[in-house]
Amino acid sequence: MKAINNPAESKWPQLAERSAIKQAKLMDLVNKVFYDIRKKGDKAVLKYARQFDGFSADNFTVANETIEAASQQVPEQLKQAIALAKNNIVKFHLSQKEEIVKVETSPGVVCWRESRPIEKVGIYVPGGTAPLFSTVLMLAVPAKIAGCKEIVLCTPPDKEGAIHPAILYAANLAGVTQLFAVGGIQAIGALSSGTESIPKVEKIFGPGNQYVMAAKHAAQYYGTAIDMPAGPSEVLVIADETCRPSFVAADLLSQAEHGPDSEVVLLSDNKKVIKEINNELDIQLASLPRKEIAEKALKNSRAILFKDIGTCIRFSNVYAPEHLILAVENPVLRSREVISAGSIFLGNYSCESAGDYASGTNHTLPTSGHAKAYSGVSLDSFVKKITFQQLSEEGIASIGTAVETMAEAEELFAHKNAMALRVGEVLNLKMYENS
Repeated sequence: MKAINNPAESKWPQLAERSAIKQAKLMDLVNKVFYDIRKKGDKAVLKYARQFDGFSADNFTVANETIEAASQQVPEQLKQAIALAKNNIVKFHLSQKEEIVKVETSPGVVCWRESRPIEKVGIYVPGGTAPLFSTVLMLAVPAKIAGCKEIVLCTPPDKEGAIHPAILYAANLAGVTQLFAVGGIQAIGALSSGTESIPKVEKIFGPGNQYVMAAKHAAQYYGTAIDMPAGPSEVLVIADETCRPSFVAADLLSQAEHGPDSEVVLLSDNKKVIKEINNELDIQLASLPRKEIAEKALKNSRAILFKDIGTCIRFSNVYAPEHLILAVENPVLRSREVISAGSIFLGNYSCESAGDYASGTNHTLPTSGHAKAYSGVSLDSFVKKITFQQLSEEGIASIGTAVETMAEAEELFAHKNAMALRVGEVLNLKMYENS
C-alpha cells in the first residue's frame, strides 16, 4: 500500500478521488448500445453479448426448468448458509415496514403517508470472476417483502451461456420471476428500454463495474429509475492500537479481491499499526486464490497516517466510503462522528464479510463518494411513498382563507377559486344550520 503521512487538509479531496475511465468515451459507448437495443431489441442484445462477453448461445432467456434443476448442483452446506442469510435479511428488512400515522395538521385536516410497491423491478447481479449469489438475496428478498409483482434478474453467463447454479438457486428461493443470462451495458439497456424477451422495468437495482454504472446513469434518460450510483467496491478501515492487524489485513484483502478497480484505504494514528497491517497483507496475500486481482487493487490503495482518530474520521467523511470499519477503541462512541458512509462495521469482530452475506443488512451500497447523498438499498427502495390528505367542512374553515390568500399572491386564480367555492359552500351550510 502506498504510505502517506499527515497530508494537509487541502489535499484531502484529491486523496478521496476514485480512479475512473474517461467518462466522455464511456458514455459514447453506452449511448450507442442503448440506441441499438431500442431499435433492434433482442438482436442487438445478442450482438453485444457476443462482442463484450463472448456469449455463444442464441437465446439468453433462462428456462424455469434450468432454474429448478440448479438445486441439485448446490451443496447442502451452502443451501443451509443461504437459508440462514435469507432469514436474517428478511428479519432486518421486515423491521423497516412503517405503520401508517395519521396527523391532524389543522382542525378537520388529516394527512398521512402510505407505501405502494414498485410493480416491476430489474435486478442486476454481477458475474464476471465471482458468482455473486449473495446479491440476489440482497435485492430480491426486500423486493418480495415490498410486494413487487415482477422481479426481473439479469446476470452475465460464462462462455457457454451458463449461470452459476448458486445464483439460480438463490433466485428461485428469493422469488425472482424472470431470469436472463445477459450482463454489462446490454443488460441495463434491455431493462431500461425493453426488448422482445426482456421486459422494461420501472427501476433497476444492483452493483457493477464502471460500464454498468455508466449504463445505469443512462437508463434514467430512458425513464427508468435506479437505486443509486454504484460502481467498483470499496472499503475504508480506521485502525488504532487496539485493532487486530490480521483482522484488518483480511478486511482490506476482502475488498481487493473483488477486482483490480476496487478501492482499499487504511487510516491510522499509529505508524506501528500500519506496519503490522502491511506485514499481514503480505502474508495473507500469498495464499489467496485471487492473488493477482488483489495485488492490482493494492497497487492503487493507500495507508494514511493522521495525528489522531478524530482526524481519521474527518477524512473518512470527505471520502464517504461504501464500507467503513472502525477497528478502534470505543467504536460505537466514535461512530457518532461519522457523517457519510454506506454501512459501518463496529469493532474488531464486525468484519465486512458479515454484512456482505449474513448479518441481515443490505450490501448494495453507494460507492465513489455517493454516500454523501445516497443510502444503501432498503425496503424503502422498492416502494413509492404516497401522501394523502382529507379535509372536512371544518378543515375548509381552518385553512381555506390561507390557501386563497397564498394562491392570489402567486396570481394563480384557478387555485384560489378551487378553494373559494368550497369555502362559500361551507359558509352557506353554516348559515343554513344557524337559521
